[in-house]
Amino acid sequence: MPALKPTDFTARITWLGYVPDRDHSLRAEPLKRADLTWTGIAGEAHGGINRRSCSRVISQYPRGTEIRNVRQLSVLSAEELAKIADAIGADDFDPRWVGASMVIEGIPDFTHVPPSSRLQAPSGATLVIDMENRPCHLPAPVISEDLPEAGKRFKQAAAGKRGVTAWVEREGAVRLGDILTLHIPDQPAWPHLDKARG
Repeated sequence: MPALKPTDFTARITWLGYVPDRDHSLRAEPLKRADLTWTGIAGEAHGGINRRSCSRVISQYPRGTEIRNVRQLSVLSAEELAKIADAIGADDFDPRWVGASMVIEGIPDFTHVPPSSRLQAPSGATLVIDMENRPCHLPAPVISEDLPEAGKRFKQAAAGKRGVTAWVEREGAVRLGDILTLHIPDQPAWPHLDKARG
């Protein structure tokens, strides 16, 4: 019996990009097409099969521990970015500011889709959603280069709207305008979740 269920929810890719040198800047460069490989987007600074652990998993590993890279891509919602733009006083939100890999439109409350959901492209390329990508302070100086007063408002404005991290389960190309299909785990929500979060 299949463990993943195709849904009627689809999303159109409105933006693609990659960060060439994370040490230099989080700012992403736009693409019309991205070749998704086992390591993520070819040449992308967040790519790789493994990565060094960061603050996201500090409760599990000392910082810098080598772990599997389930943060190969950062996928965001155009609808949620519009809300962030409004909150920080920008006319629109430039995905380059947050080092976005992909922006999609069409899935409501995208940041909160279930972990382990899949986004599948017409080419067969498939992303596995790891979890919500929590807002951090790193985009602030990038945003402030273009909008000096907006960067400091980003972290609070992006809470619950920062998109998700994802990794490549099946290789293939994705292009601007591609329609992705959402597949979700065929299991109920764990009834003890609130208690576990404490």
